[in-house]
Amino acid sequence: MTTCVVVKKAGEVAIAADALVTFGDTRLTRAYERNQKVFPVGDSFVALAGTTAHFPVMRSLLAGLGEDCRLGSRDEVFRTFLKVHEKLKNEYFINTKEDEDDPYESSQIVCLIANPAGIFGVYSYREVFSFDRFWGIGSGRNYALGAMHAVYDQPGLAAREIARIGVDAGVEFDKSSAGPVEVQVVQLADMAGDGATNNDGAPRI
Repeated sequence: MTTCVVVKKAGEVAIAADALVTFGDTRLTRAYERNQKVFPVGDSFVALAGTTAHFPVMRSLLAGLGEDCRLGSRDEVFRTFLKVHEKLKNEYFINTKEDEDDPYESSQIVCLIANPAGIFGVYSYREVFSFDRFWGIGSGRNYALGAMHAVYDQPGLAAREIARIGVDAGVEFDKSSAGPVEVQVVQLADMAGDGATNNDGAPRI
């Protein structure tokens, strides 16, 4: 599994993740493969939790949607992931079954999104959430949520620092999370002049 978080504070949004991949009892750390759980899609960053098979599929699928990949609001994310689900079934052969009593077909996708419009979470049945402060996914999420809750209101802590604290907590206590921690940052559209920045604060091109 993993620890992935999103944070929104003071006109800045951040998304962060650990770098560990596991295969059963085997750990594949950054020392052996450049695992990156956060990837860009237009002016957004997306982080995934779950099977490693999702990563190449979702990178390819979201990029392939082109102008139809709209992630600027809760409704846009929902409509985009309806298209994602159709393509997952028809082109990538996703197994849509989870439980016998499922109300809908599952997309088997859990992800976080950060962009100039805010921070969002998407779950298996295309449930979309728009968060006001922070959230986390993956096996280390509870550690991350507790850590971020403890420090969120501290003056002077920016979104990027809170996100790193959250993932650091997952890395410390969750057996399926490990560093290094990747953090990406964008400025909220109504607060920023330039838009996206990288994790060093410089403009992202």
